[in-house]
Amino acid sequence: MSQKLRAGILGGTGMVGQRFIALLEHHPWFEVAAIAASPRSAGKRYEEAVGGRWKMDTPMPEAVKDLVVMNVNEVEAVASKVDFVFSAVDMSKEEIKQIEEAYAKTETPVVSNNSAHRWTKDVPMVVPEINADHMKVIEFQKKRLGTDRGFVAVKPNCSIQSYAPVLTAWMEFEPYEVVATTYQAISGAGKTFQDWPEMQGNVIPFIGGEEEKSEKEPLRIWGEIKDGEIVPASAPLITCQCVRVPVLNGHTAAVFVKFKKKPTKEQLIQKLTEFSGAPQELQLPSAPKQFIQYLEEDNRPQVSEDVNYENGMGISVGRLREDTVYDWKFIGLSHNTVRGAAGGAILCAELLKAQGYITEK
Repeated sequence: MSQKLRAGILGGTGMVGQRFIALLEHHPWFEVAAIAASPRSAGKRYEEAVGGRWKMDTPMPEAVKDLVVMNVNEVEAVASKVDFVFSAVDMSKEEIKQIEEAYAKTETPVVSNNSAHRWTKDVPMVVPEINADHMKVIEFQKKRLGTDRGFVAVKPNCSIQSYAPVLTAWMEFEPYEVVATTYQAISGAGKTFQDWPEMQGNVIPFIGGEEEKSEKEPLRIWGEIKDGEIVPASAPLITCQCVRVPVLNGHTAAVFVKFKKKPTKEQLIQKLTEFSGAPQELQLPSAPKQFIQYLEEDNRPQVSEDVNYENGMGISVGRLREDTVYDWKFIGLSHNTVRGAAGGAILCAELLKAQGYITEK
């Protein structure tokens, strides 16, 4: 590509916005052309607006330090500077729905990390390796919005990334009942230990709204397009508990599965290591070469050892063993702000570009 597409970051001063900026620093297809945030940050240089709140473990990219932060509510002004936007705004769900559709109606594609549109029937919610074909529903959404190139696409919740791809790899064995407990990092709440000291040495057995998302969103990903909307799958039945643990990055899941067909351990591991999808076929820039790795050691996967597997875009699985109540159980691990948030959205944008949905204005 001779010229990079111009990306805007809505909500660019928050933790996920910062992760977008860090991941896009050397991106071969996209460059950060505009950063928008709340009115209190608007008009300031990005470095000044963030101040001491830069939460990434890599330095703030030089290219964005002097960008003047725009007011996210000035939709036309922001849209005029970009080819598409990533959305990580911190607003109510209704406000997010309204502002994302407002950007779409300026003919600016929106790739969102937010949950507001995940159940809008003509908005695709995509893990690119699993349901890249759901992007086709965009054509119906554009008719509803009255746009030629503007639309909203979303990525799913960070909590499901450590087990939904695993279950997808095993679909031919017909999993029908799943129990999952997720142990979720504090960065999922946009926090570090510096600004959430009470999480040191602590476990909180509640994360608002997370269990419902963890149980329902995989079914939408496994659904199909009918009459211009995504119809969720009806199985497998998933029940989930979500626990906040004193870890900075990395969501771990302990999962139990019942199958209608009875696979062997060797078959299950083979399906994991062979599993790939559109990002690998298209060789998208952010795609992990090996999406899921299986680790044989009894004490893996571990956050400290494995969270950055494939630059944080891969899934690590271990401790696959037969269960006395369910058929099989395993441990999964994913990076919640890379694969689970900004990195997953960037991979969606790469897929949308490859499919012809995101182009130069």
